[in-house]
Amino acid sequence: MEIRIIVPEEKLLEVFGAYDERLKELKRMFPSVKISARGSELRLRGSESDVEMVREKIMRMIEGGDIYDGEEPYDEEGDVIVTFKKKIKPLTENQKLYIRMIEENDIVFAVGPAGTGKTFLAVAMAVKYLREGKIERIILTRPAVEAGESLGYLPGTYEEKVYPYLIPLYDALFSMIPYDRVKRMMEARIVEVAPLAYMRGRTLSDAFIILDEAQNTKAVQMKMFLTRIGPRSKVVITGDVTQIDLPKHEKSGLTEAISILQGIEGIAFVFFDKEDVSRHRIVKSIIEAYERHGL
Repeated sequence: MEIRIIVPEEKLLEVFGAYDERLKELKRMFPSVKISARGSELRLRGSESDVEMVREKIMRMIEGGDIYDGEEPYDEEGDVIVTFKKKIKPLTENQKLYIRMIEENDIVFAVGPAGTGKTFLAVAMAVKYLREGKIERIILTRPAVEAGESLGYLPGTYEEKVYPYLIPLYDALFSMIPYDRVKRMMEARIVEVAPLAYMRGRTLSDAFIILDEAQNTKAVQMKMFLTRIGPRSKVVITGDVTQIDLPKHEKSGLTEAISILQGIEGIAFVFFDKEDVSRHRIVKSIIEAYERHGL
């Protein structure tokens, strides 16, 4: 596929950059797309999905914002998180604190019961950072707590076996980015959803990385994950220490991290409670009922 884009004269600097630095950066980010320039015309050549991703990035530069699928651009005010599909606003004080901590720190641990917005708001911030060009990719990961023998008995490839564990991350993503765009982003590896085991041996740079359901990581897995973080990355780790599914003899990597990483500059902890539940009102009552029974 080949397309041409005419860059308005007044936007040449925004797109090309001084000494063509931004254009060179585009070529480094998308090596599979041949990008050539003649005057104010850019020519993109490559696969349809890759060319479309580069075209969208260039159009964001030209428009000074983003492409909104026919919608008007949003005004960003206060705590509002602007994604590709909608605006998201934190509802409780802890949720507002959570957003601030993500902005101000390299690593944020979000700990609390289900329904408090831990994962949803983290994905929203990741999408916001991608939209604003602050990162180059989003990586969403979860431990597959049955990644041993029991998964081996299931049919299909390893990816098919762990897919059910990743559905909540896909759900959050699709609520903020149109499905077709998510598909293109995944093909271009701008968005990656993968089990935690896939993080081993990698260096995760220029990324917004979310480790969800971290209470089900083993201590060695948590250390492995935290030591994968590369330059210019933002990390959010979410979990509920009351919902640990590991064998009794296994210590949760999340509870261990909470106890040993306090006080390190650049790492923040936000603790949610039932007052932060943003799901159906009955969820709060369910949590309270279980608490009364010591569960």
